[in-house]
Amino acid sequence: MSTPESPTSALLELAETAQRTAQLIAADIEYALTMVRDTVQRGGTLFFCGNGGSAADAQHMATEYVVRYMRNRRAYPAIALTTDTSLLTAAGNDFGFDHIFSRQIEALAREGDLLIIHSTSGNSPNVLRAAEAARAKKVKVLALSARDGGELRSIADHNIIVPTSRTDRAQELHLCIQHAICDAVEQTLPIA
Repeated sequence: MSTPESPTSALLELAETAQRTAQLIAADIEYALTMVRDTVQRGGTLFFCGNGGSAADAQHMATEYVVRYMRNRRAYPAIALTTDTSLLTAAGNDFGFDHIFSRQIEALAREGDLLIIHSTSGNSPNVLRAAEAARAKKVKVLALSARDGGELRSIADHNIIVPTSRTDRAQELHLCIQHAICDAVEQTLPIA
């Protein structure tokens, strides 16, 4: 039996992964900020989706934009495509789980909006279909993934690929990156 990793060593590993991420993909993060800020500034809606822990991150980030992150300011339009259980179960039942996000994009998204996908593998069929539905509606796609970015890498307009093969580290850093972007958006856009 191997010795379990200590919480302290796990934090040090996370810090090392965060530092490597900041060094390797700083330009990708800055461009993602531009995409989000421009969408919010022109009155577009941010749509978020993902599965499992990434679904939780999608919900978390949509809430930060609608309510607030660090500053009291106007509400920014943001929707987590992971939250409506009636819609998710109906789409899953009638069309299949692969269509739970794409169906919502077809109904709600408009040119000038932004779909933000959290997917550590970049290969989940439902997020791939969501990206395809967004592209068909001329909605830009920002993907946060890990490893090699998966199939999503070639569909998204822009990718933030965290350099790790660990799902937990990727999700932790996706949320950290998203918080940093949200903070920068709040700092650069007018409050009212």
